[in-house]
Amino acid sequence: MLVKIYGSAVFGVEATTITVEVNIDKGIGYHLVGLPDNAIKESSYRISAALNNNKYKLPGKKITINMAPADLRKEGSAYDLTLAVGILAASNQIKSEKVGDYVIMGELSLDGSLQPIKGALPIAIKAKEEGFKGFILPKQNAKEAAIVSDLKIYGIENITEAINFFDDKAELEQTIIDTRAEFYKDLDNPEFDFADVKGQESVKRSMEIAAAGGHNIILVGPPGSGKTMLSKRLPSILPPMTLQEALETTKIHSVVGKVKESGLMNQRPFRSPHHTISDVALVGGGQYPQPGEISLSHNGVLFLDELPEFKRSVLEVMRQPLEDREVTISRARFTVTYPSSFMLVASMNPSPSGYFNDPDAPVTSSPAEMQRYLSKISGPLLDRIDIHIEVNPVPFEKLTEERLAEPSKTIRARVTKAREHQSKRFADLENVHYNAQMSVKQIRKFCQLTDESKNLLKTAMERLNLSARAYDRILKVSRTIADLEGVPDISSNHISEAIQYRSLDREGWLG
Repeated sequence: MLVKIYGSAVFGVEATTITVEVNIDKGIGYHLVGLPDNAIKESSYRISAALNNNKYKLPGKKITINMAPADLRKEGSAYDLTLAVGILAASNQIKSEKVGDYVIMGELSLDGSLQPIKGALPIAIKAKEEGFKGFILPKQNAKEAAIVSDLKIYGIENITEAINFFDDKAELEQTIIDTRAEFYKDLDNPEFDFADVKGQESVKRSMEIAAAGGHNIILVGPPGSGKTMLSKRLPSILPPMTLQEALETTKIHSVVGKVKESGLMNQRPFRSPHHTISDVALVGGGQYPQPGEISLSHNGVLFLDELPEFKRSVLEVMRQPLEDREVTISRARFTVTYPSSFMLVASMNPSPSGYFNDPDAPVTSSPAEMQRYLSKISGPLLDRIDIHIEVNPVPFEKLTEERLAEPSKTIRARVTKAREHQSKRFADLENVHYNAQMSVKQIRKFCQLTDESKNLLKTAMERLNLSARAYDRILKVSRTIADLEGVPDISSNHISEAIQYRSLDREGWLG
């Protein structure tokens, strides 16, 4: 008897429905076709043991299973439950009427219990699109899939629950979550707060500007000046994610299998990879492509501590995603695109010893060593970073102050207000949400300058020898500063503050 049953495969961040056809005929043998990988080929042993331990059996006949479309590569162990239910239905051990109405996915243990799968959210979205009644999957992934409304999600712990459901012996419990309630649960309690940071007012100001306009920022300063501490607190002042952004982010983390019990992600991601990271791990890819760190930090912050320590090739692969806000991984047979709209926060010491122009420093570096150290970061990459800020060590008086600094909540309120101005401004544009995403055309339209501001900018360009890209960056940053003040026009004060944030462009920076 022939039975059709449905599973799903995830490519990039999208899912494709897989039709699993199970045919049982006279003869003997187990034939699995349709480009399965080794994990799927091994499933017959897991299925056989799981069925035996739950008083069912693998029929001793010729079993042919086709996974269509047959030219698409299937991978992973998540098809165990699909194949097992298909075999039981085709050998008439269970009723097959309802089997085709559901997408069924799950990895089997030998006792019939289920292990979690990857990519439950994209699969659920696809199932809803294609009009399936529901989605049967392991209990651990139920919360994540239940984000999709108007699709019945059944989280099960054991294969017997699925068997009893199809045999009409028992009903399954539907998982329902209130997406909005989940989303707003932990919004006002950030783990790291700006109130903990003593002093560093100027750096906090530049962080606020970076958060308000979504600008990339680099912090340059000696060890112990608070670069890492400030960077870790940046997500706490970013405006809360919209539901749309939260869905996008959860989708990417779901593909990697990072969302288990939590359901919808409500905090912006903060990723800080180690400097030994390879370019594939950063950008994504591999034999079966997976999202890299830049995609996992989508809608959040990617923090690269000690930027010059990263391999040059790793930093260079970031240039294109920084500009395009997506990364395309091409293989001979297919191409996958992952979104990567992140905020880059980098930190570095000004010299290999860590100290700069400090006569009392324990170690000093020669100008040639410093030049070599800084040249590890290419000009084009520095150009793509909008704000450069020098961080000075905190004086002792500031460290011992009892007074708490401004909390993240207050700064976030100002940032959110500035973002609202930007949302109104870019309401007609699909891919632009904040100032850092503006193209040249939009800069021309929204960053109109007075004659005074033009002269100021001209002088700065000539004196500091800035590139055309740096010019665009200054205009974007000054637009954000004006938004924070709540004024519609850019004045010369906004321009002069934005110029201050280009310290690495100045010639003679090394003294």
